[in-house]
Amino acid sequence: MQKSVVIDSFPESALRYRDNYAIVVVDVFRFSTTVATALNLGRRVYPVQNTDQAFVKGSTLVNPMLVGEMGGNMPYDFDMTNSPAEMAARTSMSQQAHRPMVIVSSSGSQLLLNAHGSEEVLVACLRNYTAVARYAAERHSKIAVLGAGTHGQFRREDQLGCVRVAEQLIALGYTPETEETKELLGQWRDADMETLRHGRSGAYLERTGQSKDIDFTLNHIDDLPIVPGLVNDEIIVANKDDLVA
Repeated sequence: MQKSVVIDSFPESALRYRDNYAIVVVDVFRFSTTVATALNLGRRVYPVQNTDQAFVKGSTLVNPMLVGEMGGNMPYDFDMTNSPAEMAARTSMSQQAHRPMVIVSSSGSQLLLNAHGSEEVLVACLRNYTAVARYAAERHSKIAVLGAGTHGQFRREDQLGCVRVAEQLIALGYTPETEETKELLGQWRDADMETLRHGRSGAYLERTGQSKDIDFTLNHIDDLPIVPGLVNDEIIVANKDDLVA
C-alpha cells in the first residue's frame, strides 16, 4: 500500500482529513509543547475549545489546573497561560505536581478537537517529532500533519514542526502528497532553529515578556519519547506500553 504524508494548516483543515487519515496536530508556540511537557511530567491533560468548557470540565476534576490563552491572553481565573517553561517549573513543586490540567488555546486545541473522529489524533512539537512519526508510521498509511496557524498565517514554527515530522515519515518510506508539502520540505530542510525567534509568534512572546517559552522550546529539541494521543476527552500517552517495555 502506498504510504503518503500531507502538510496543511489551520483548525478547519482537520475536516478535510478526518475520514481517511491519522492526524498529527502541531502548535509549537505553545499548545503542543505544553501538552507534551505536562504529559511527560505525569499530568492528566484535558483539552477544551473555550473557557466555558474549561470551567465545566474543571468542575468534574479534583483540584484542576486551568491552563491556556484565548487571543494571546490568559483567561480570567485561570492558573497559568499555556507556557511550557512554567509548566516544567510548576511540576517541580510538590503541591503542583499531579494536578490534572484543563487546557484551551486559540488555535491548537481547536485543531485538535476538530480532528476528533479521524483514524487517530496525535500531538507533535519540536520535543517529540521523531517519536510521533515512528509511532504513526507503524499504524497508518495516510498521515496529515497539520499546523495550528493563527490570524490566517501558517506560522513559521508550525511549518518547521510539521516538516520535522514529515521528514521522519519520508525516511520511513512515505511520499509527499502535494506540491505544497514538497515546497515546505525544501524550504525548511536546513533551517536554523533560531529563526523561530523572528516570526510573529516569537516577536509576540518577546514583546510580552514570555521569551522564556522560546528559550525552553529551542533548548528541548527531540528530547521526548512520548506520543500524546487524543482518546475521548483526554490526551494520553499513546505509546505508554512501548515506553514501559
